[in-house]
Amino acid sequence: MRHIDPEFLALPLRRLADAALQAARDAGAEHADLRVERIRTQDLAVRDAELESFSDDDDLGLAVRVVVDGTWGFAAGVDLDTHTAADLAREAVEMARAVRQLNSEPVELAAEPAHGDVTWISAYDVDPFEVPAQGKVEQLSEWSRQLLASSGIDHVDASLSQVRENKFYADLAGTITTQQRVRIYPCLTAVSVDGASGRFDSMRTLAPPVGRGYEYLGGTGWDWTSELAELPDLLAQKMVAASVEPGRYDLVIDPSNLWLTIHESVGHATELDRALGYEASYAGTSFATPDQLGRLRYGSDLMAVTGDRTVDHGLASVGWDDEGVKAQRWDLVRDGTLVGYQLDRGIAGRVGADRSNGCAFADSARHVPLQRMANVSLAPGRDGATTEDLIAGVDRGIYIVGNKSWSIDMQRYNFQFTGQRFYAIRAGRLDGQLRDVAYQSTTTDFWGSLGRLGGEATWVLGGAFNCGKAQPGQVAPVSHGCPSALFSNIAVLNTVEEAGA
Repeated sequence: MRHIDPEFLALPLRRLADAALQAARDAGAEHADLRVERIRTQDLAVRDAELESFSDDDDLGLAVRVVVDGTWGFAAGVDLDTHTAADLAREAVEMARAVRQLNSEPVELAAEPAHGDVTWISAYDVDPFEVPAQGKVEQLSEWSRQLLASSGIDHVDASLSQVRENKFYADLAGTITTQQRVRIYPCLTAVSVDGASGRFDSMRTLAPPVGRGYEYLGGTGWDWTSELAELPDLLAQKMVAASVEPGRYDLVIDPSNLWLTIHESVGHATELDRALGYEASYAGTSFATPDQLGRLRYGSDLMAVTGDRTVDHGLASVGWDDEGVKAQRWDLVRDGTLVGYQLDRGIAGRVGADRSNGCAFADSARHVPLQRMANVSLAPGRDGATTEDLIAGVDRGIYIVGNKSWSIDMQRYNFQFTGQRFYAIRAGRLDGQLRDVAYQSTTTDFWGSLGRLGGEATWVLGGAFNCGKAQPGQVAPVSHGCPSALFSNIAVLNTVEEAGA
């Protein structure tokens, strides 16, 4: 059975909350919240079936955030006692008063009902931190040996990242949340070297990071046996593949590649703080500005994108966010038109929205919660089409599988993406692998060319552990679900020619 870490529950969580919130109230705060966070992170790396590195980190602390006269104040510490909690609350109030004269935009938090004293645990079977480290090393080593036994595989890198995130939250309105999330990411990369030419290439497993436990490595949620068995032959094909002829092609894009395009061109672009210009100095703003809400043609009529903090095994799924807002699902793009944004309470209040949609997140007690990305996902088609059906409808095109490098401008508009492997499509059939492929477009042209979607059976939840944002920088886990999809007449570059090689 899933249970919240008893060591976390043994901390004086409610006493800390009582002390901090009372001190904040007595000092004149209009709003106050406390977070206690324990984040356990474990990373293993195996090189050619031998352990290369192992790290096990435990980050524990508390934070108090307040609003005083329309100004934020924040303080954090590591001593979990009531005296420290009260001192941090008073320090946060003092900070708010110190910077109040510099604040040109008073904080207006969107309303949120009190949710009482509630608990949430993410969907997993086996807590990876309850599995001995030696067993994990043996699993990665065994997979590595399996690949190394294949002809043409010269090196194998294997890694396993695991996180257990515990959060306790309490605010003056009466919401108290206790939550636990578990996420995991196994990855193997096989390398092949041609001794005669000196040419080398690599291929990585497609299994995405997920909000699951150690059962993921045993085959729950992914068929590792089949993927590892196929990988050597796929890499051998890639080593002898022809270099792509640049031009315009119809593209059938697998979910293992398309999730990243969604992340960069839709997920970041529909963060309202970015669209309002508050994120410009780190990673740019957004072309999808609020004046275009309800009017911007983001893509074709087939395009339906949601923000979702509730989907099972989503990396951004929670019960309540870091402002005590209950997790929700909502529309961002409907029938190809921009209809929504991702909000936290501060941004929602600033634009007059009735309520936040629960997108506040801090990656540790040391940091202030920010508006962060939900699980942003593209809905499947309704006709039940398979990936093979999409390929069959293409006369001259490329089928793209797996993500690799990417580039997008500071407005989330002009972009370029590559992949793990590429297949020529001729007369509705796959006709061997290609290499040196990158596709290039603008966000609205690309999504406007969406011509057909795979059905629900092709829909896969991809994602990343390390979405970056803010200064000081924070990272957040996020998933993106999508089906296979067909895009027409997209520019394809030859990366070797573009590099002048």
